[in-house]
Amino acid sequence: MEGWDPSTKSTLTRIPLLTTKAGPRDGDAWKQRLKEEYKSLIAYTQMNKSNDNDWFRISASNPEGTRWTGKCWYVHNLLKYEFDLQFDIPVTYPATAPELELPEIDGKTQKMYRGGKICLTVHFKPLWAKNCPRFGIAHALCLGLAPWLAAEIPILVDSGMIKHKDDAASSAES
Repeated sequence: MEGWDPSTKSTLTRIPLLTTKAGPRDGDAWKQRLKEEYKSLIAYTQMNKSNDNDWFRISASNPEGTRWTGKCWYVHNLLKYEFDLQFDIPVTYPATAPELELPEIDGKTQKMYRGGKICLTVHFKPLWAKNCPRFGIAHALCLGLAPWLAAEIPILVDSGMIKHKDDAASSAES
């Protein structure tokens, strides 16, 4: 955590680490891992709410806990930009981090792969590998998606690649 700003360090140290090294094919061990994932996500969400920094909603969209969907948002120039968020848990999880997808902005930035998968290879994946199996979904959101949104959304807005929903509605009425 050397070189990290104090806010990121503080946030990360308060997200519970996971202990069970199990993936979707590991039966009961995977169920235990899912319980740990939920505990970690709940703690992270509660921490964000208490700091008035609520920026995502996510839940498993299948009973196995291998497909996750939700919303994330970023506030830029006092306007809230909201996006669909989705990802699948890889078969090799937790050794492999999930690939977070924002399908609505697919193709609008070079820091994204086909299908709206955000680029996390250079900065996040080595960190994930170093902390496997202690990192989970909450850590991927905190250290992967949050910085990506902070870096990319202002550029996309300022360049006109994405528009606020109110701007898009008023231009459609014209």
